[in-house]
Amino acid sequence: MVGQPQSKVLQFAAVAAICALTIYLLVVGQQLFQPLVIAVVFWFLINVLASLFQGIKMGRFTLYRPICTVLGILVLVAVISMIVQFISGSLNDLGTVARVYEANLQVYWSRFPLSDSLPAEGLWQNVSSWLDISSLITAVALTFTGVAADGILIFIYTLFLLWEQGNFKSKLTALVNDPVQEKRVQKIIDKVRSDIQRYISIKILTSTATGVLSYLILSVLGVDFPEIWGTLIFLLNFIPTVGSIIATIFPATIALAQSTSDGFSLFLMVLVCIGALQITIGNIIEPRLMGTTLNLSPVVILFNLALWGTIWGIAGMFLCVPFLIITTIVLSHFPKTRPVAILLSSNGKIDIPEE
Repeated sequence: MVGQPQSKVLQFAAVAAICALTIYLLVVGQQLFQPLVIAVVFWFLINVLASLFQGIKMGRFTLYRPICTVLGILVLVAVISMIVQFISGSLNDLGTVARVYEANLQVYWSRFPLSDSLPAEGLWQNVSSWLDISSLITAVALTFTGVAADGILIFIYTLFLLWEQGNFKSKLTALVNDPVQEKRVQKIIDKVRSDIQRYISIKILTSTATGVLSYLILSVLGVDFPEIWGTLIFLLNFIPTVGSIIATIFPATIALAQSTSDGFSLFLMVLVCIGALQITIGNIIEPRLMGTTLNLSPVVILFNLALWGTIWGIAGMFLCVPFLIITTIVLSHFPKTRPVAILLSSNGKIDIPEE
């Protein structure tokens, strides 16, 4: 009886050591692991697109799976190329007026009622660093440059994943060599794949709708560069919670910075309209579409977002929810780790597989 608590302490220490070592390896090996993980995401997207193309029937004929896969690759490459070229060109145009926006924001700050009594120098340094549009543009450009630099490696990884996926089942059979265990492992893999594909499909749909509607709203309101903000809102909506907040505040701040005469009224209109759109799609429509796929605690999502943002930066923020879904599904399939999966869930209800 005395040895049992000691064994539990040792198990806990071993798990903590493995977690710490994993995080350390992810930080140190970012250049190695990050392109591979991004390639896995693209692999999922290509399979989703291939399934959509295969579902299209032309009379009695349906497209063969390899042809659908090639079409999926072409569509994904075309969309990514369009987004990268569009953003890189638009950021150059935005950079020409960034200093004007910063000057207008400085004027608004000088009109602030308590600006004279506050420690202007230190406080303004903090405010100006947050509103340094030029630095934000540079940071976004560097992020896209870094992803583009790994583009060839990511493309090669993706092709090999597509090539190997046909042999995965036979490898699993040879590896496990136990029909019962093989069935259990295959069930976990199928659950992970279906949930991730469902999450990515719905997220693309809702983010596209949010981006397009935001572009139309900003165009009607007369905000400069509405196409940039529509694209940025589309991308930021893949980052849970924080992304939608930034996607609301940043276009509103730009609307404020456009003019020192009517900028404040435009700021309020953009804040209300884009905020209402984000709440409608993100808090009402998206949860209904997701169902129980994303049964994750908001606190856990925020912590996971901060953790992966610290480890892999912006790329980690985009990937944190798929990682969390995979972790929760895997933990739910084993009795010893199932309590952890329950803690990660939003309402304590998880899909418990049949033993």
